[in-house]
Amino acid sequence: MTVPSELLPRCPVCGKPMTMNLRCDDTFVEDEGWKRAASRYEDFLNKNKDGRIVFLELGVGGNTPGIIKYPFWNMTYANPNAKYICINKGEAVVPREIENQSVCVDSDICEAMKSL
Repeated sequence: MTVPSELLPRCPVCGKPMTMNLRCDDTFVEDEGWKRAASRYEDFLNKNKDGRIVFLELGVGGNTPGIIKYPFWNMTYANPNAKYICINKGEAVVPREIENQSVCVDSDICEAMKSL
C-alpha cells in the first residue's frame, strides 16, 4: 500500500515534493488573492458584527477549531442578534453560553441538506 515516488507531484522550479496548501506549518501560502479575500471577510464581519447574522458551520471538527469553530462561537456570544448553526455528524456541539442562539444538527451534511 505505497505510492511510487515517481507519481508524487514535484515543484517545477526546485524539484521538491509538492504538498497541500494547509495551515499546518510555515509553508501555508498567503498570496495576494488570499490577502484580498481575507480583507473582504474582515470587512464583512466588521460591517455586520452587531447585526442579524448567521454563522453556519458545516463539518468543522475538533482538529482545527481555532480557525472556524471558536471564532464563530465568540462572535455569536458577542452579538445577541447572531445565530450559530452547526451541522456535523458526531461533533455537533455548542457551549452553554450560546445554546439559546444555536441550532446543532448531529447528522451527515448531505443528508441534512437533502431533508431541508
